[in-house]
Amino acid sequence: MSMFDEYNAFGKDAANHVPLSPLTFIERTAALFPDRVAVIHGDRRYTYREEFERCRRLASGLEKLGVKQGVTVAVMAFNTPEMVECHSGVAATGGVLNTINVRLDPDTIAYILGHGEAKVLITDTAFAASVAAALDILGGDHGITVIDIDDPMNDGDKTRLGQMTYEDLLASGDPDYAWTLPDDEWDAMALNYTSGSTGRPKGVVYHHRGSHLMTMGTIADWQMPQHLCYYYVVPLFHCNGWGHVWAVTALAGTIVCSRAVTAKAVYDAIADHNVTHFGGAPIVLGMIVNALEEDRKPFDHTVEVMTAGAPPPAAILEAIEKIGFNVTQVYGLTETYGHTVMCVWNSDWDDEDFASRAVLKARQGVGMTLTQRITVIDPETGAEVPSDGETIGEIGIQSNTIMKGYLKNPEATKEAFINGYFRSGDLAVMHPNGYVEIKDRLKDIIISGGENISSVEIEGALHRHPAVAIAAVVAKPDDKWGEVPCAFVELKPGGEVTEDELINFSREHLAGFKRPKQIVFMTIPKTATGKLQKFELRRMVKDGEV
Repeated sequence: MSMFDEYNAFGKDAANHVPLSPLTFIERTAALFPDRVAVIHGDRRYTYREEFERCRRLASGLEKLGVKQGVTVAVMAFNTPEMVECHSGVAATGGVLNTINVRLDPDTIAYILGHGEAKVLITDTAFAASVAAALDILGGDHGITVIDIDDPMNDGDKTRLGQMTYEDLLASGDPDYAWTLPDDEWDAMALNYTSGSTGRPKGVVYHHRGSHLMTMGTIADWQMPQHLCYYYVVPLFHCNGWGHVWAVTALAGTIVCSRAVTAKAVYDAIADHNVTHFGGAPIVLGMIVNALEEDRKPFDHTVEVMTAGAPPPAAILEAIEKIGFNVTQVYGLTETYGHTVMCVWNSDWDDEDFASRAVLKARQGVGMTLTQRITVIDPETGAEVPSDGETIGEIGIQSNTIMKGYLKNPEATKEAFINGYFRSGDLAVMHPNGYVEIKDRLKDIIISGGENISSVEIEGALHRHPAVAIAAVVAKPDDKWGEVPCAFVELKPGGEVTEDELINFSREHLAGFKRPKQIVFMTIPKTATGKLQKFELRRMVKDGEV
């Protein structure tokens, strides 16, 4: 027995054990920097004193509506101050925040509201039509209290569905509401649904501990400074905006809200508010690089950008760095609270040329500070693959920022947790230096004549052509080879290239068996977070539409 074991008898005391929760951040910042601007949205400005009061009023108002420990509050909103406030105000009641993708169809919205057992729905009036249809599907006895966000910057639908507006709800709340932490840091804090590209979406449950650690790890690894200005490009309904809402709050920074993202909006935000940081999908990077000249504005500082999703083409990374943006590639899933792997820059690479640096930056990277372990596993045997940069396996992750599980779906949870790892469903290689590089989703790998072909590699080659804005590659059935690559290409404004020209161009960068056998020119469907909807492209191929 160790001399230290006697302390175990005392247990955990309130003096030496405080539950980890991001709820601590706004309380601290409001006390230290009450007059600093917390949120900007059009003509609206809220200081941290005002923002904290609004969050307390929100929590108090929700409590009066019956929200308490474990009760779900659904929110369907753009990145507005209301959405920012919900990320702290809901959890302060013990409730669980369920942010809903604003582009979902009514049937899926209804499923999420029912499956998550929402008691309150806070919704922007812009979505009145789809929300009303979803509530009709649920029926008249759905038992959900609807609260309308009436944003002055909404130039669309103004129809109100609820019993009160968001501002009415705040007015009903106590500005001195007691701000309390959860009794248990493992308590559910948020409920996020997967994209549901195949079947019904799954409800991913986050806890306070994971959200707190995600915040602190992001601050450390991205080297976020105090009082930064962050433009919220990433939808706050997506993995709670990658947790940056809490990180910016912890650092007494300013959040600049956005209802919609365009290249002009990004350049305007940088010029008007001196934005220093933002996060966004690779499609946003392409949007910035390919912006019209009249939409650009000059700036004299480096803007730090975190990107995640499909690996950004090296050509895009190279181009955006030249115009003043420093891109950090990260990787994660809804199930991992967002990013859990980062392409941490190695100073040994400083002297590499632009093209080589872009290739290195396109790798997903190494486990972040908050990540216990990242590895690549043989999907069949469960053994780790060699760190040779060639052998493909499935990414496995151990981290405190792994979901509690899938809501009401123990079978799916069990399938995701195997041998102490969360199995991601993403195929990757492990380089000798420990950096992971994604090659494909399990469902996206193309097997042609017995050879595994990475759709990501083909997309990267096509993006090198100056006329190509976006490329997405899927498998197409072939009588001889089983499957062959079929590419869908969206051209830049004014860009011109033929199918034969683009296939011939790919010869410079791809082995013969990897070249696309067909190229379809079209506007590629995308999700609200900018991800390419490959499931729709696969459907088109399956149904013989191409």
